[in-house]
Amino acid sequence: MTSSSEELLPGTQRALLHRIAVAQREGRAPSFAAAVQRDGHLVWTGARASVDGHAPDADTQYRIGSITKPFTAVLVMRLQDEGLIDLEDALEKHLPGTGAGEVTIVQLLGHSAGLSAEAPAPWWERTPGSTRPELSDVLGGGTGVHPQGRRHHYSNPGYTLLGSLVEEVRGVPWEEALSQEILEPLGLSRTSTQPQAPHAGGWAVHPWADVMLPEPTEDLGLMAPAGQLWSTAADLCRFAAFLATGDDLVLGAESVREMRTPSVPPEAGEWNSTYGLGLQIIRSEGRTLVGHTGSLPGFLAGLWVSVDDGVTAVALANATSGPPTAMVAADLVHIVADAEPRIPEPWRPLPEADQELLALTGLWYWGTSAYGLRLVSDGGLELDPLRGGGRRSRFRAGVKETWTGLDGYYAGETLRVVRRDDGSVSHLDLGSFVFTREPYQPGDAVPGGVDPAGWRGFRS
Repeated sequence: MTSSSEELLPGTQRALLHRIAVAQREGRAPSFAAAVQRDGHLVWTGARASVDGHAPDADTQYRIGSITKPFTAVLVMRLQDEGLIDLEDALEKHLPGTGAGEVTIVQLLGHSAGLSAEAPAPWWERTPGSTRPELSDVLGGGTGVHPQGRRHHYSNPGYTLLGSLVEEVRGVPWEEALSQEILEPLGLSRTSTQPQAPHAGGWAVHPWADVMLPEPTEDLGLMAPAGQLWSTAADLCRFAAFLATGDDLVLGAESVREMRTPSVPPEAGEWNSTYGLGLQIIRSEGRTLVGHTGSLPGFLAGLWVSVDDGVTAVALANATSGPPTAMVAADLVHIVADAEPRIPEPWRPLPEADQELLALTGLWYWGTSAYGLRLVSDGGLELDPLRGGGRRSRFRAGVKETWTGLDGYYAGETLRVVRRDDGSVSHLDLGSFVFTREPYQPGDAVPGGVDPAGWRGFRS
């Protein structure tokens, strides 16, 4: 067990170790490795193994299966940020002749392109990639199993197409783009397409007996962008931290935020789980966690980050089934965030007060609903209902007395100041909604006008 200068409390460390110890024993995993990172620091690692004295550490490689997909998604998002593609482009525009029709890049990223879940038989995870040398061998006749863009349907072949898109646009193999554009800039020296010692071996554990069988380790060929990678608990924590904050060397904060935004509605009955762009999104114990799970014969992996708490957790096991790595990784996040909640940054005032902006703050009315408008330390605004339900939102400063909504109903909408001819403020316009200083005041710019008789009582 290791920790940095940001060391966790002994009770928290013991709770983390207990959780993975239970998972390794009850899941009957030959080995189990885990790590937690908080606010950019690796604060805990732990491991359990069935062979005394041979426990893995945070630098032992495991195969991570579909956690490869976020890496591929980052490569695609980089193409968008460089202006080489648009996510709304049809795949055919950049990668013609696939037979996948007019599915769009964003649909492939979010698994809403309607493609089949798997490649044609034999099972691609347990056979060499040479079995499927062409994209047509990966797609087979399984295209169009659902209408495109209408529902989430997880598709491994879809990520094969995205890997081929990266190769076509970049002019280099997917593996080379991955190394140059993600692994090297982020310092992920223990993440690779082929196993590098020390690494765990993959095992199948008999369902009814405590005996094991080695699983084959195949090079997935064209399917590699969907599940090829090997990595470590430490490397994956660093990668997950990047998914929370961005890194201008790889992908900026706005683009990783786009990846973390739901791209399709969840399935009925699965309101606590959805998918962004290359990232799974779940709601667990009151927290939003983003990340991904992974499995290949002989290996299970889970990676989650709570952006609000600044806590990342990774769980890895070398068993085909049994240990619930995804659940364990989520539990590790909750253990740390609950026992040692994030210390908020100190409140700080604005460096200077803009008097005209300050004059906009305070009470405003949308019809008869009262709202408070606050100026916050980053120069943005917050609009909150003061009584009962209502639509609250935060706004980022724009140009010429405009602000852009960041969340809630008004996300992406423009808040602007409307002034009279004499320069005084008439009202605020928020996506056509008028906010005035008084409710239905005669002479105000109230849509539909105000009854000239004004407010009145009622006699029965």
